Amino acid sequence: MRICSVRFFKRWPLAACLAAALWLGCARPQKTASPAGECFQVAVEYHKLDNGLKVVLSPDHSVPTVTLAVYFNIGFRIEPRDRTGFAHLFEHMMFQGSQNLGKMEFIRLVQSNGGILNGSTRFDYTNYFEILPSNKLETALWAEADRMKGLAITQENLANQQGVVKNEVKVNVLNQPYGGFPWLDMPQYANTNWYNSHNFYGDLADIDAATLTDVQSFFKTYYAPNNAALVLCGDFEPEVGLALVRKYFEAIPSSELPPQPDLAEPVQQQEKKVSRVDSLANRPALAFAYHMPERHTPEYYAMGLLDQMLVQGEDCLLYKALVKQRGMTGSVEGGINFALGNMLNYNGPMLWTAALFHDSNVSSDSIMDEVDRVIGQVCAQAPEQAALDRALVKFRSGFYDSLEDYYGFGRADLLACFALFDDNPEGINQLEEHFRAVTPDLLLKTARDYLRPTNRTVLSLVPKN
Repeated sequence: MRICSVRFFKRWPLAACLAAALWLGCARPQKTASPAGECFQVAVEYHKLDNGLKVVLSPDHSVPTVTLAVYFNIGFRIEPRDRTGFAHLFEHMMFQGSQNLGKMEFIRLVQSNGGILNGSTRFDYTNYFEILPSNKLETALWAEADRMKGLAITQENLANQQGVVKNEVKVNVLNQPYGGFPWLDMPQYANTNWYNSHNFYGDLADIDAATLTDVQSFFKTYYAPNNAALVLCGDFEPEVGLALVRKYFEAIPSSELPPQPDLAEPVQQQEKKVSRVDSLANRPALAFAYHMPERHTPEYYAMGLLDQMLVQGEDCLLYKALVKQRGMTGSVEGGINFALGNMLNYNGPMLWTAALFHDSNVSSDSIMDEVDRVIGQVCAQAPEQAALDRALVKFRSGFYDSLEDYYGFGRADLLACFALFDDNPEGINQLEEHFRAVTPDLLLKTARDYLRPTNRTVLSLVPKN
Protein backbone atom coordinates (compact mmCIF):
# COMPACT_ATOMS: atom_id res chain seq x y z
CA MET A 1 0.00 0.00 0.00
CA ARG A 2 1.40 3.39 -0.94
CA ILE A 3 1.55 5.52 2.16
CA CYS A 4 2.56 8.77 0.51
CA SER A 5 1.22 10.18 -2.70
CA VAL A 6 0.58 13.62 -4.07
CA ARG A 7 -2.02 12.32 -6.49
CA PHE A 8 -5.73 12.33 -5.83
CA PHE A 9 -7.09 9.15 -4.27
CA LYS A 10 -8.85 6.91 -6.74
CA ARG A 11 -11.88 4.90 -5.83
CA TRP A 12 -11.27 1.21 -5.30
CA PRO A 13 -13.70 -1.22 -6.98
CA LEU A 14 -15.18 -2.38 -3.67
CA ALA A 15 -16.39 1.13 -2.97
CA ALA A 16 -18.87 0.81 -5.81
CA CYS A 17 -20.52 -2.09 -3.97
CA LEU A 18 -21.16 0.20 -1.00
CA ALA A 19 -22.24 3.20 -3.05
CA ALA A 20 -25.97 3.07 -2.46
CA ALA A 21 -25.71 2.54 1.30
CA LEU A 22 -23.03 5.13 1.83
CA TRP A 23 -24.69 7.72 -0.41
CA LEU A 24 -27.83 7.56 1.69
CA GLY A 25 -25.87 7.36 4.92
CA CYS A 26 -23.72 10.36 4.11
CA ALA A 27 -26.59 12.76 4.40
CA ARG A 28 -29.78 13.43 6.31
CA PRO A 29 -32.80 14.67 4.35
CA GLN A 30 -33.93 18.21 5.07
CA LYS A 31 -36.54 20.10 3.13
CA THR A 32 -35.43 23.38 1.63
CA ALA A 33 -36.78 26.00 -0.72
CA SER A 34 -34.65 24.52 -3.48
CA PRO A 35 -36.42 24.11 -6.83
CA ALA A 36 -35.36 20.48 -6.66
CA GLY A 37 -37.69 20.01 -3.71
CA GLU A 38 -35.98 17.97 -1.02
CA CYS A 39 -32.25 18.50 -0.61
CA PHE A 40 -29.85 16.17 1.14
CA GLN A 41 -27.74 17.60 3.95
CA VAL A 42 -24.58 16.16 5.47
CA ALA A 43 -24.70 15.75 9.24
CA VAL A 44 -22.23 18.23 10.76
CA GLU A 45 -21.35 18.93 14.40
CA TYR A 46 -18.48 21.36 14.94
CA HIS A 47 -16.33 21.96 18.03
CA LYS A 48 -13.02 23.60 18.93
CA LEU A 49 -10.80 22.42 21.76
CA ASP A 50 -9.03 24.88 24.03
CA ASN A 51 -5.72 24.13 22.26
CA GLY A 52 -7.21 25.21 18.93
CA LEU A 53 -7.93 21.81 17.40
CA LYS A 54 -10.93 21.96 15.07
CA VAL A 55 -13.17 18.89 15.47
CA VAL A 56 -15.88 17.90 12.99
CA LEU A 57 -18.27 15.05 13.76
CA SER A 58 -20.44 13.52 11.02
CA PRO A 59 -22.25 10.38 12.21
CA ASP A 60 -23.54 7.79 9.73
CA HIS A 61 -24.83 4.46 11.04
CA SER A 62 -25.40 2.74 7.70
CA VAL A 63 -22.08 0.86 7.74
CA PRO A 64 -20.18 -0.28 10.89
CA THR A 65 -16.99 1.64 10.08
CA VAL A 66 -15.44 4.93 11.10
CA THR A 67 -13.16 7.27 9.19
CA LEU A 68 -10.71 9.38 11.16
CA ALA A 69 -8.95 12.13 9.18
CA VAL A 70 -6.43 14.64 10.52
CA TYR A 71 -5.50 17.56 8.27
CA PHE A 72 -2.61 19.93 8.98
CA ASN A 73 -2.56 23.39 7.44
CA ILE A 74 0.81 22.89 5.75
CA GLY A 75 1.19 21.80 2.14
CA PHE A 76 3.76 22.07 -0.58
CA ARG A 77 2.49 25.51 -1.61
CA ILE A 78 3.57 27.04 1.72
CA GLU A 79 6.67 25.01 2.54
CA PRO A 80 9.85 26.94 3.49
CA ARG A 81 11.96 28.49 0.75
CA ASP A 82 15.04 26.50 -0.31
CA ARG A 83 13.36 23.39 1.04
CA THR A 84 11.36 22.26 -1.98
CA GLY A 85 9.61 18.99 -1.30
CA PHE A 86 9.96 19.46 2.46
CA ALA A 87 6.24 19.19 3.20
CA HIS A 88 6.16 15.93 1.26
CA LEU A 89 9.29 14.65 3.00
CA PHE A 90 7.73 15.29 6.38
CA GLU A 91 4.61 13.38 5.40
CA HIS A 92 6.86 10.30 5.20
CA MET A 93 8.36 11.06 8.59
CA MET A 94 4.94 10.75 10.24
CA PHE A 95 5.00 6.98 9.71
CA GLN A 96 8.40 6.41 11.33
CA GLY A 97 7.26 5.96 14.91
CA SER A 98 6.06 7.99 17.88
CA GLN A 99 6.20 8.06 21.66
CA ASN A 100 4.46 4.71 22.17
CA LEU A 101 4.61 3.17 18.68
CA GLY A 102 7.82 2.00 17.05
CA LYS A 103 8.75 2.37 13.41
CA MET A 104 5.92 1.18 11.11
CA GLU A 105 3.89 0.03 14.14
CA PHE A 106 1.18 2.63 13.37
CA ILE A 107 0.59 0.92 10.03
CA ARG A 108 0.57 -2.56 11.55
CA LEU A 109 -1.81 -1.44 14.29
CA VAL A 110 -4.39 -0.20 11.79
CA GLN A 111 -4.08 -3.12 9.40
CA SER A 112 -4.16 -5.76 12.15
CA ASN A 113 -7.49 -4.29 13.28
CA GLY A 114 -9.02 -4.64 9.81
CA GLY A 115 -8.40 -1.08 8.70
CA ILE A 116 -6.77 0.84 5.89
CA LEU A 117 -4.82 4.09 6.02
CA ASN A 118 -3.03 6.60 3.87
CA GLY A 119 -1.59 10.08 3.78
CA SER A 120 -0.84 12.70 1.17
CA THR A 121 0.60 16.16 0.61
CA ARG A 122 -1.39 18.69 -1.41
CA PHE A 123 -1.22 22.40 -2.19
CA ASP A 124 -2.53 23.62 1.16
CA TYR A 125 -2.57 20.68 3.55
CA THR A 126 -1.01 17.40 4.54
CA ASN A 127 -3.52 14.76 5.58
CA TYR A 128 -3.60 11.39 7.29
CA PHE A 129 -6.57 9.07 7.63
CA GLU A 130 -7.62 5.66 8.85
CA ILE A 131 -10.78 3.67 8.12
CA LEU A 132 -11.52 1.03 10.73
CA PRO A 133 -14.35 -1.05 12.17
CA SER A 134 -16.33 1.30 14.39
CA ASN A 135 -15.38 -0.53 17.60
CA LYS A 136 -11.76 0.51 16.97
CA LEU A 137 -12.43 4.25 17.05
CA GLU A 138 -10.61 4.78 20.33
CA THR A 139 -7.59 2.84 19.04
CA ALA A 140 -7.33 5.15 16.03
CA LEU A 141 -7.68 8.32 18.12
CA TRP A 142 -5.03 7.15 20.58
CA ALA A 143 -2.58 6.38 17.77
CA GLU A 144 -3.12 9.70 15.95
CA ALA A 145 -2.74 11.65 19.18
CA ASP A 146 0.43 9.74 20.02
CA ARG A 147 2.21 10.89 16.88
CA MET A 148 0.84 14.44 17.07
CA LYS A 149 2.34 14.90 20.52
CA GLY A 150 5.52 12.87 20.19
CA LEU A 151 6.86 11.93 16.76
CA ALA A 152 10.10 9.93 16.69
CA ILE A 153 12.42 12.39 14.93
CA THR A 154 15.87 10.83 14.59
CA GLN A 155 18.75 11.21 12.18
CA GLU A 156 18.32 7.59 11.13
CA ASN A 157 14.65 8.08 10.27
CA LEU A 158 15.39 11.30 8.42
CA ALA A 159 18.17 9.77 6.31
CA ASN A 160 16.01 6.78 5.51
CA GLN A 161 13.06 8.87 4.37
CA GLN A 162 15.22 11.24 2.37
CA GLY A 163 16.21 8.20 0.34
CA VAL A 164 12.62 7.05 0.01
CA VAL A 165 11.43 10.44 -1.21
CA LYS A 166 14.28 10.78 -3.71
CA ASN A 167 13.46 7.35 -5.11
CA GLU A 168 9.80 8.32 -5.35
CA VAL A 169 10.72 11.43 -7.35
CA LYS A 170 12.88 9.34 -9.66
CA VAL A 171 10.20 6.69 -10.18
CA ASN A 172 7.20 9.01 -10.54
CA VAL A 173 8.82 11.90 -12.42
CA LEU A 174 12.40 11.67 -13.59
CA ASN A 175 12.32 8.11 -14.96
CA GLN A 176 8.66 8.03 -15.98
CA PRO A 177 7.29 8.90 -19.43
CA TYR A 178 5.18 12.04 -19.07
CA GLY A 179 6.36 12.22 -15.44
CA GLY A 180 4.79 15.22 -13.75
CA PHE A 181 2.64 16.09 -16.78
CA PRO A 182 0.71 18.27 -16.30
CA TRP A 183 0.07 18.27 -12.54
CA LEU A 184 3.66 19.11 -11.57
CA ASP A 185 4.69 21.04 -14.70
CA MET A 186 1.80 23.41 -15.21
CA PRO A 187 1.86 25.32 -11.89
CA GLN A 188 5.55 26.07 -12.43
CA TYR A 189 4.92 27.55 -15.89
CA ALA A 190 1.60 29.28 -15.27
CA ASN A 191 2.30 30.94 -11.92
CA THR A 192 4.81 33.62 -10.98
CA ASN A 193 4.65 33.69 -7.16
CA TRP A 194 7.35 31.31 -5.84
CA TYR A 195 4.94 29.70 -3.40
CA ASN A 196 2.66 28.67 -6.27
CA SER A 197 5.32 27.96 -8.88
CA HIS A 198 8.20 26.05 -7.30
CA ASN A 199 8.87 22.34 -7.83
CA PHE A 200 6.80 21.10 -4.92
CA TYR A 201 7.73 17.45 -5.39
CA GLY A 202 11.24 18.54 -4.50
CA ASP A 203 14.62 19.07 -6.06
CA LEU A 204 16.94 16.27 -4.99
CA ALA A 205 19.54 18.71 -3.66
CA ASP A 206 16.95 20.43 -1.45
CA ILE A 207 15.74 17.11 -0.09
CA ASP A 208 19.31 16.17 0.81
CA ALA A 209 19.82 19.56 2.49
CA ALA A 210 17.10 18.99 5.11
CA THR A 211 18.66 18.69 8.57
CA LEU A 212 17.43 17.09 11.77
CA THR A 213 16.98 20.58 13.23
CA ASP A 214 14.83 21.52 10.22
CA VAL A 215 12.58 18.53 10.77
CA GLN A 216 12.25 19.08 14.52
CA SER A 217 11.37 22.75 14.00
CA PHE A 218 8.93 21.93 11.21
CA PHE A 219 7.11 19.38 13.40
CA LYS A 220 6.93 21.65 16.43
CA THR A 221 5.58 24.53 14.35
CA TYR A 222 3.13 22.98 11.90
CA TYR A 223 2.04 19.67 13.41
CA ALA A 224 0.28 21.29 16.34
CA PRO A 225 -3.42 21.09 17.23
CA ASN A 226 -4.05 24.78 16.49
CA ASN A 227 -2.90 24.13 12.92
CA ALA A 228 -5.10 21.08 12.39
CA ALA A 229 -8.63 19.83 11.80
CA LEU A 230 -9.81 16.41 12.95
CA VAL A 231 -12.84 14.79 11.33
CA LEU A 232 -14.79 11.73 12.43
CA CYS A 233 -17.24 10.19 9.98
CA GLY A 234 -19.20 6.99 10.32
CA ASP A 235 -20.78 4.72 12.91
CA PHE A 236 -20.32 6.49 16.24
CA GLU A 237 -22.32 8.62 18.64
CA PRO A 238 -21.22 12.29 18.58
CA GLU A 239 -21.03 12.65 22.37
CA VAL A 240 -18.85 9.53 22.61
CA GLY A 241 -16.63 10.63 19.73
CA LEU A 242 -16.14 14.12 21.16
CA ALA A 243 -15.33 12.74 24.62
CA LEU A 244 -12.65 10.48 23.13
CA VAL A 245 -11.17 13.32 21.11
CA ARG A 246 -10.94 15.44 24.24
CA LYS A 247 -9.40 12.54 26.15
CA TYR A 248 -6.51 12.07 23.75
CA PHE A 249 -5.98 15.47 22.12
CA GLU A 250 -6.93 18.21 24.55
CA ALA A 251 -3.67 18.08 26.52
CA ILE A 252 -1.46 18.47 23.42
CA PRO A 253 -0.02 22.00 23.50
CA SER A 254 -0.57 24.49 20.72
CA SER A 255 2.28 26.21 18.86
CA GLU A 256 3.11 29.73 17.78
CA LEU A 257 2.27 29.75 14.09
CA PRO A 258 4.17 31.94 11.64
CA PRO A 259 2.22 34.35 9.41
CA GLN A 260 0.75 32.76 6.32
CA PRO A 261 2.73 33.59 3.18
CA ASP A 262 1.27 35.87 0.55
CA LEU A 263 0.01 33.54 -2.20
CA ALA A 264 -1.42 36.24 -4.45
CA GLU A 265 -0.86 35.83 -8.17
CA PRO A 266 -0.74 38.88 -10.45
CA VAL A 267 -3.37 38.98 -13.16
CA GLN A 268 -1.99 37.33 -16.28
CA GLN A 269 -2.10 39.74 -19.22
CA GLN A 270 -0.37 37.73 -21.95
CA GLU A 271 -0.63 34.15 -23.13
CA LYS A 272 2.30 31.91 -22.22
CA LYS A 273 3.46 29.17 -24.58
CA VAL A 274 6.08 26.73 -23.34
CA SER A 275 7.39 23.33 -24.38
CA ARG A 276 9.27 20.55 -22.64
CA VAL A 277 11.21 17.71 -24.24
CA ASP A 278 10.54 14.29 -22.73
CA SER A 279 13.16 11.74 -23.76
CA LEU A 280 10.97 8.85 -22.53
CA ALA A 281 7.71 9.84 -24.24
CA ASN A 282 6.59 8.25 -27.50
CA ARG A 283 3.76 10.65 -28.36
CA PRO A 284 3.30 14.40 -28.00
CA ALA A 285 1.09 15.74 -25.24
CA LEU A 286 -0.65 19.06 -24.76
CA ALA A 287 -2.05 20.89 -21.76
CA PHE A 288 -3.56 24.32 -21.30
CA ALA A 289 -4.57 26.11 -18.13
CA TYR A 290 -6.45 29.26 -17.12
CA HIS A 291 -6.22 31.06 -13.78
CA MET A 292 -9.31 30.56 -11.64
CA PRO A 293 -11.54 33.14 -9.95
CA GLU A 294 -11.08 33.53 -6.20
CA ARG A 295 -12.74 30.90 -4.01
CA HIS A 296 -16.32 31.47 -2.88
CA THR A 297 -17.00 34.29 -5.34
CA PRO A 298 -19.98 33.97 -7.70
CA GLU A 299 -17.51 33.53 -10.57
CA TYR A 300 -15.85 30.64 -8.75
CA TYR A 301 -19.07 28.66 -8.76
CA ALA A 302 -19.76 29.66 -12.35
CA MET A 303 -16.34 28.34 -13.29
CA GLY A 304 -17.26 25.06 -11.64
CA LEU A 305 -20.20 24.74 -14.03
CA LEU A 306 -18.09 25.80 -17.01
CA ASP A 307 -15.74 22.98 -16.06
CA GLN A 308 -18.66 20.55 -16.27
CA MET A 309 -19.69 21.90 -19.66
CA LEU A 310 -16.24 21.97 -21.21
CA VAL A 311 -14.22 19.01 -19.97
CA GLN A 312 -16.15 16.66 -17.69
CA GLY A 313 -17.55 13.49 -19.24
CA GLU A 314 -17.95 12.34 -22.82
CA ASP A 315 -20.84 14.75 -23.34
CA CYS A 316 -18.61 17.77 -22.70
CA LEU A 317 -17.88 20.28 -25.45
CA LEU A 318 -14.15 19.66 -25.75
CA TYR A 319 -14.55 15.89 -25.90
CA LYS A 320 -17.19 16.20 -28.59
CA ALA A 321 -15.03 18.53 -30.68
CA LEU A 322 -11.56 17.04 -30.24
CA VAL A 323 -12.43 13.34 -30.00
CA LYS A 324 -15.77 12.63 -31.65
CA GLN A 325 -15.85 15.23 -34.41
CA ARG A 326 -12.21 15.93 -35.30
CA GLY A 327 -10.44 12.78 -34.08
CA MET A 328 -7.47 14.82 -32.86
CA THR A 329 -7.07 12.78 -29.69
CA GLY A 330 -8.52 9.71 -28.04
CA SER A 331 -9.48 11.54 -24.86
CA VAL A 332 -9.29 14.86 -23.08
CA GLU A 333 -9.23 15.23 -19.32
CA GLY A 334 -9.05 18.12 -16.93
CA GLY A 335 -10.58 20.06 -14.13
CA ILE A 336 -10.02 22.55 -11.34
CA ASN A 337 -7.10 21.47 -9.16
CA PHE A 338 -6.62 18.77 -11.79
CA ALA A 339 -4.96 15.49 -10.70
CA LEU A 340 -4.31 16.79 -7.18
CA GLY A 341 -7.84 17.08 -5.86
CA ASN A 342 -10.96 18.97 -6.87
CA MET A 343 -12.36 22.48 -6.80
CA LEU A 344 -13.39 22.16 -3.15
CA ASN A 345 -10.19 21.05 -1.42
CA TYR A 346 -7.66 23.81 -1.92
CA ASN A 347 -7.12 27.30 -0.52
CA GLY A 348 -5.47 29.95 -2.68
CA PRO A 349 -4.83 30.64 -6.38
CA MET A 350 -5.67 27.75 -8.68
CA LEU A 351 -5.73 26.69 -12.32
CA TRP A 352 -8.39 25.14 -14.49
CA THR A 353 -6.45 22.69 -16.64
CA ALA A 354 -7.12 20.37 -19.56
CA ALA A 355 -4.69 17.82 -20.99
CA LEU A 356 -4.51 15.32 -23.83
CA PHE A 357 -2.15 13.11 -25.85
CA HIS A 358 -2.05 13.21 -29.64
CA ASP A 359 -0.26 11.77 -32.65
CA SER A 360 2.77 13.44 -34.20
CA ASN A 361 0.89 14.21 -37.40
CA VAL A 362 -1.53 16.42 -35.45
CA SER A 363 0.00 19.74 -34.48
CA SER A 364 -0.56 21.35 -31.12
CA ASP A 365 -1.45 24.60 -32.91
CA SER A 366 -4.30 22.92 -34.79
CA ILE A 367 -5.62 21.47 -31.54
CA MET A 368 -5.50 24.88 -29.86
CA ASP A 369 -7.32 26.38 -32.84
CA GLU A 370 -10.15 23.93 -32.21
CA VAL A 371 -10.05 24.65 -28.47
CA ASP A 372 -10.33 28.37 -29.24
CA ARG A 373 -13.30 27.70 -31.52
CA VAL A 374 -15.15 25.78 -28.78
CA ILE A 375 -14.35 28.25 -26.02
CA GLY A 376 -15.11 31.13 -28.38
CA GLN A 377 -18.65 29.81 -28.78
CA VAL A 378 -19.03 29.61 -25.00
CA CYS A 379 -17.86 33.23 -24.73
CA ALA A 380 -20.06 34.46 -27.57
CA GLN A 381 -23.45 34.25 -25.90
CA ALA A 382 -25.12 33.12 -22.69
CA PRO A 383 -26.04 29.41 -22.63
CA GLU A 384 -29.61 28.25 -22.67
CA GLN A 385 -31.02 27.42 -19.26
CA ALA A 386 -31.21 23.74 -20.26
CA ALA A 387 -27.43 23.61 -20.76
CA LEU A 388 -26.86 25.27 -17.40
CA ASP A 389 -29.25 22.82 -15.71
CA ARG A 390 -27.40 19.90 -17.26
CA ALA A 391 -24.09 21.19 -15.91
CA LEU A 392 -25.67 21.53 -12.48
CA VAL A 393 -26.95 17.94 -12.60
CA LYS A 394 -23.47 16.74 -13.52
CA PHE A 395 -21.95 18.68 -10.63
CA ARG A 396 -24.51 17.32 -8.15
CA SER A 397 -23.93 13.79 -9.36
CA GLY A 398 -20.18 14.09 -8.94
CA PHE A 399 -20.48 15.88 -5.61
CA TYR A 400 -22.75 13.32 -3.99
CA ASP A 401 -20.68 10.54 -5.49
CA SER A 402 -17.57 12.05 -3.89
CA LEU A 403 -19.17 11.97 -0.43
CA GLU A 404 -18.99 8.18 -0.35
CA ASP A 405 -15.71 7.93 -2.25
CA TYR A 406 -13.14 5.57 -0.74
CA TYR A 407 -15.49 4.20 1.93
CA GLY A 408 -16.56 7.64 3.09
CA PHE A 409 -13.17 9.34 2.99
CA GLY A 410 -14.48 11.82 0.41
CA ARG A 411 -16.90 13.27 2.94
CA ALA A 412 -14.19 13.54 5.59
CA ASP A 413 -11.91 15.27 3.07
CA LEU A 414 -14.40 18.02 2.28
CA LEU A 415 -15.40 18.55 5.91
CA ALA A 416 -11.75 18.85 6.92
CA CYS A 417 -11.02 21.38 4.18
CA PHE A 418 -14.04 23.54 4.97
CA ALA A 419 -13.04 23.53 8.64
CA LEU A 420 -9.34 24.11 8.02
CA PHE A 421 -9.66 26.85 5.40
CA ASP A 422 -12.95 28.55 6.21
CA ASP A 423 -13.71 27.63 9.83
CA ASN A 424 -17.06 26.49 8.46
CA PRO A 425 -17.58 22.77 7.84
CA GLU A 426 -21.30 23.47 7.46
CA GLY A 427 -20.28 25.04 4.14
CA ILE A 428 -20.57 21.57 2.65
CA ASN A 429 -24.34 21.98 2.94
CA GLN A 430 -24.37 25.39 1.24
CA LEU A 431 -22.74 24.29 -1.99
CA GLU A 432 -25.90 23.51 -3.93
CA GLU A 433 -27.33 26.92 -3.08
CA HIS A 434 -24.24 28.64 -4.46
CA PHE A 435 -24.22 26.63 -7.67
CA ARG A 436 -27.96 27.10 -8.19
CA ALA A 437 -27.45 30.85 -7.96
CA VAL A 438 -25.36 30.83 -11.15
CA THR A 439 -27.30 32.42 -14.03
CA PRO A 440 -26.65 32.22 -17.78
CA ASP A 441 -25.48 35.84 -17.73
CA LEU A 442 -23.01 35.17 -14.89
CA LEU A 443 -21.71 32.12 -16.76
CA LEU A 444 -21.13 34.23 -19.86
CA LYS A 445 -19.39 36.99 -17.90
CA THR A 446 -17.13 34.45 -16.16
CA ALA A 447 -16.22 32.77 -19.43
CA ARG A 448 -15.29 36.09 -21.02
CA ASP A 449 -13.27 37.24 -18.00
CA TYR A 450 -11.34 34.04 -17.33
CA LEU A 451 -11.33 31.90 -20.49
CA ARG A 452 -9.47 34.51 -22.48
CA PRO A 453 -6.22 33.53 -24.26
CA THR A 454 -4.29 36.16 -22.32
CA ASN A 455 -5.18 34.31 -19.08
CA ARG A 456 -3.86 31.03 -20.47
CA THR A 457 -0.69 28.95 -20.41
CA VAL A 458 -0.17 26.32 -23.11
CA LEU A 459 2.31 23.52 -22.46
CA SER A 460 3.50 21.21 -25.24
CA LEU A 461 5.36 18.05 -24.29
CA VAL A 462 7.56 16.90 -27.15
CA PRO A 463 9.15 13.42 -27.52
CA LYS A 464 12.90 13.54 -27.98
CA ASN A 465 12.88 11.32 -31.10
